[in-house]
Amino acid sequence: MPGNDGAQRRSKWLIWQRRIGYLSVCATALFVYQIPGQAADAPTATTQTAPIPYTPRGADTCLRCHDDPKTLAIFKTKHAVSADPHTPFAHLQCEACHGPGGDHGAHLHPGEMRVPIPRFGKNSPATVAEDNAACLSCHQDSHRVGWQGSIHEREGLACVSCHTIHVAKDPVLVKTQQPAVCYTCHQAVRADFGKYSAHPVRDGNLDCTSCHQPHDSLNPALLIASTVNDTCYTCHAEKRGPFLWEHPPVSENCGLCHVPHGSVNPALLVSRPPMLCQSCHSQAGHPSIAFTANGLPSGQPNAFLLSGSCLNCHAQVHGSNDPSGAALNR
Repeated sequence: MPGNDGAQRRSKWLIWQRRIGYLSVCATALFVYQIPGQAADAPTATTQTAPIPYTPRGADTCLRCHDDPKTLAIFKTKHAVSADPHTPFAHLQCEACHGPGGDHGAHLHPGEMRVPIPRFGKNSPATVAEDNAACLSCHQDSHRVGWQGSIHEREGLACVSCHTIHVAKDPVLVKTQQPAVCYTCHQAVRADFGKYSAHPVRDGNLDCTSCHQPHDSLNPALLIASTVNDTCYTCHAEKRGPFLWEHPPVSENCGLCHVPHGSVNPALLVSRPPMLCQSCHSQAGHPSIAFTANGLPSGQPNAFLLSGSCLNCHAQVHGSNDPSGAALNR
């Protein structure tokens, strides 16, 4: 019947209205309250650590406490030249190197502990790599391009392990003072330079960087040249040659006969002649017995042997240009 059909349609429409209303309420509840797991995770996803603030007055804030001579010496260095746009004091001043100091310089209430400065300070939380990154942000030039992965970097050294910043002149850059800085780790080398025959480092005529590149090198032993010989030739150019008559060990490696830092033997030799010479030269064509006191017929070494040994005759041991110098004797 028509009347019944209209009543049925209205009944179905009311049922659909109730269902749609129920779904709307559920959707609103999910939007407002979220699923419990998502509600717990949401703050984690949006929470961020607030950055450490900088001090309001830069170096003036720092100098209220740090006014000792050691700290004030920074104004005698290039780092404090504010007219140079490449220096820290042309930008964030102390905080350019030490990091934001807002928390460190904040007013303390009784019982509160002062927050350490981010970098280069007592109890600073920064790692060695983070400290070095502050220095390398400016000092990443051709002389330090190999620092990452170098032996000093792998050993955990920081730039400030060798360099002193708050001084008018960094000791490691002064020829007479640099070796003392290196000796803090290389103590065996210090002992070598104190031996009878040594390079003039203790006299102040040479320093460690005369031969070595401390910020890394592609060469062995951090040498400034590609080989040991090329390093030695920077001073001993007369030994370079070429010679008409070569002495093979000389052109191969100076270290076969000489100790680079210091020796108890003359001329930085590995051992004294004739033992040094007889370590290579056999008896073929020349008597090459060990000419010690026990090896001589008389049992006593004579003055001729003690004065120069093999070099009494073979004086041009590094090479000769004489047409008759095949035996390196002229």
